[in-house]
Amino acid sequence: MNWHEYVNATGKVPAWPYEINYGREHVIKTDVLIIGGGVAGIRAAISAKQHGATVAVADRGAAKYSGAGGAGVDHWHGAVLNPCSKITPRQYSDVAMYCDDGYCNGSMRYIVGKEGWDTLLELEKWGMQIRDVKDEFVGSIFRDDETKLMFAYDVDNKHCLRVWGNNIKRVAFAEAKRLGIDIYDRICIFSLLTEGGVQGARVCGALGVHDRTGEFYIFRCKAAVVATGGGSRIGGLAPELNAASAMGDLNLTGIGHTIGWKAGAQLVMMEQAGTYGGGFGYTPYSMGNSDNTYQGAPTVDYNGKPIAFATRYGKLLDDYRDVFRTSNPDTFVLGHGIGVSFLKPGSANDYEATHLDPKIGEKVRSGEFKMPLYNDFTDLSDLDRRAIYNLMLAHEGKCRVPIFETWNEAGFDPARDLLQCVITTPDTLYARPGWVGINAGPNNWFSPGSGGYLTDWRLQSTIPGLFVAGGRPIFGGGCHGESHTTGRYSGRQAAAFARANDFAEANPEQIKKEKDAAYTPVNNKGDIGWKELNYAIARVMADYCGHVKTEEVLNLGLKRLADMRESEGERTFVNNPHELARMVEDYSFFDLGQCYIEAAKARKASSNILRFTRIDYPEVDPEEWHKLIPLSLKDGEVVAGSLDCWFYKKGPYSEDLESNYVKYAELD
Repeated sequence: MNWHEYVNATGKVPAWPYEINYGREHVIKTDVLIIGGGVAGIRAAISAKQHGATVAVADRGAAKYSGAGGAGVDHWHGAVLNPCSKITPRQYSDVAMYCDDGYCNGSMRYIVGKEGWDTLLELEKWGMQIRDVKDEFVGSIFRDDETKLMFAYDVDNKHCLRVWGNNIKRVAFAEAKRLGIDIYDRICIFSLLTEGGVQGARVCGALGVHDRTGEFYIFRCKAAVVATGGGSRIGGLAPELNAASAMGDLNLTGIGHTIGWKAGAQLVMMEQAGTYGGGFGYTPYSMGNSDNTYQGAPTVDYNGKPIAFATRYGKLLDDYRDVFRTSNPDTFVLGHGIGVSFLKPGSANDYEATHLDPKIGEKVRSGEFKMPLYNDFTDLSDLDRRAIYNLMLAHEGKCRVPIFETWNEAGFDPARDLLQCVITTPDTLYARPGWVGINAGPNNWFSPGSGGYLTDWRLQSTIPGLFVAGGRPIFGGGCHGESHTTGRYSGRQAAAFARANDFAEANPEQIKKEKDAAYTPVNNKGDIGWKELNYAIARVMADYCGHVKTEEVLNLGLKRLADMRESEGERTFVNNPHELARMVEDYSFFDLGQCYIEAAKARKASSNILRFTRIDYPEVDPEEWHKLIPLSLKDGEVVAGSLDCWFYKKGPYSEDLESNYVKYAELD
């Protein structure tokens, strides 16, 4: 009898089913520690093991299924060296930087361009399908008959693949277990250990608590990889926010950012936070990324009148298949889902795929189109319908269970039925939805952007021995392909560092101090649970670091966080180890929130690219502020720096990206 069956049968909540041993210590010693067991982390572990290191993975959940890619992936950006591709790694990197006006990670993009295809081939070897091996799509515009590869977004240049990635995490996990990698599930890592306990010094381990037993874990390592995803929960868990928002995953705590911030690492683009609009470029029919999942699926209005797609130049398309082709004078389409903003003034949407008629809102208001709108799979050819619905929709992680399987069980037939779009107001029509599906929330909702660790060409942070993998721990990151590929790259870099260095000494006083702080709510007789504290911090971030910012408001936010840490933070309680782990995450939000607010204070200008508004500095994207602002802690004081967006190809690096790659990639 499982938990839910017990509650339904007895009407009672069962006793905690695990043995509780708060504070019991476990010491694990390993060459390389992987913090986070999602697609980036598990791939980093495999890579480090392949390169001779002993490896331990500490995952907040169950590594077999955890992470944003745990439920599957339907497409793969960055496979630009596949045999059909017509673009190069340099183009892939340069265009991403161009679209984000430099607020991107050019070295990371180049690394992905160089290794994305090889990374995908390894997944194929382990059991993930990346080709139309059963010849289901012969004759489709998305298929290359010689290689049997299927392509998305740009069928002319063929650099983004459609894949059967529902089992992507399972095959990687199985390979990790085959290699004998030690995996520690349900561990909430909350602090890094640095040599001597000195901020900014070489990493030498990490501390964590077990989600089910409450036990204390001390990991000692020669090198570590942070692969923990983003930090959306600090702005979520608020009742006024729509639960259907994909931006608010409660497992994305940003604790990987926090541990680096406390340890003295430099973080960049942490000020990129703001609101996401609702509405649609492609219609948000349900949960998931509407730009990806439904690309090319025709839309009709209430009366069945077709709504045309359009190029970024506003030209309406007669054939939905033209959605997947480049528009003159474009050379290629970068596509959706890799984290670029497409907000560069004067060149917005260069290299972006098509959207619906940009005048759709106006035409709804005039009565030319009548709401609600519908997705019309019936108007697709059988090949295209299966490619969009049965392939991409069925394997995209956020879509397979809540959409594909649920709809099929309910009797939905894409060859027969229309799918109603989420109803929205005409004034929001054609606002790009990002990864939302439904309107994301109130106007001042604090939503973390693409900030993360500043990294070098080895994907090493400014803390020696601390490497980074995945979209969001690496600043400017985005999709699954990038996560897997950067994991593969960072893992071997960490293994190389471990080969060249012995274990550094931790500071016992640091360990004791962090342990005592983590277990504070166990001994408290407080009245504030983890949900209440999480919500209170989310309110501070929304009220004092939301869309509207001024110096005075931001300073009040810092004061409110500090006051809350000393007041509400001391009145906490937990009922079990799971709540303890959640509360430890809440404690980390005080530091993470400070980092976000300090980053917002440091940028004395507004920016469209960064979705960043300072009403006391209204000038938008002035040239003197076209830069990255590295932020770090030193002896408790915030240090803000200045860095050229194109630092990755300036001294000590070369303008020639290939030479940088060869020099730093640790090629076998």
